[in-house]
Amino acid sequence: MKKYKFTIHGNEYDVHIKNVEDNIIELEVNGSVYEVEVDKVIQPAKTPKLVRSRVVPPAEARPEEGTGIRTPAQPTGKISSPLPGTVLNILVREGDTVKVGQKLMVLEAMKMENNIDSDKDGKVISIPVRPGQSVMEGDTLIEIGE
Repeated sequence: MKKYKFTIHGNEYDVHIKNVEDNIIELEVNGSVYEVEVDKVIQPAKTPKLVRSRVVPPAEARPEEGTGIRTPAQPTGKISSPLPGTVLNILVREGDTVKVGQKLMVLEAMKMENNIDSDKDGKVISIPVRPGQSVMEGDTLIEIGE
């Protein structure tokens, strides 16, 4: 688990904590293994889990109520940032025609480059972000219309 170096009255000790269960610590001091009991129960540090909500593309076609028939997506759709990051490169301009799956921009997030693709056919109406701009999850990156 953890290694420490102690100097006590001029003597050096290499201490390696091997295991911690309740109030018993198994450790190795200069090659000798010991079990030490402490006064209180030691709680191991817990790492929080990152839980992301499911992101559904806004331009997705939805079934019409009661009919089970899918209706076309709304006339305009916004492409939102899937996670916080920085806009590296924008590959389209306002007025360009785009197809489903076309790469629109590159977003850097968590030291990785992520391609942002179009989820519908249409014309680029607006691009409210610029290269180098930081964005949060859910921020609008590109608006696509008919």
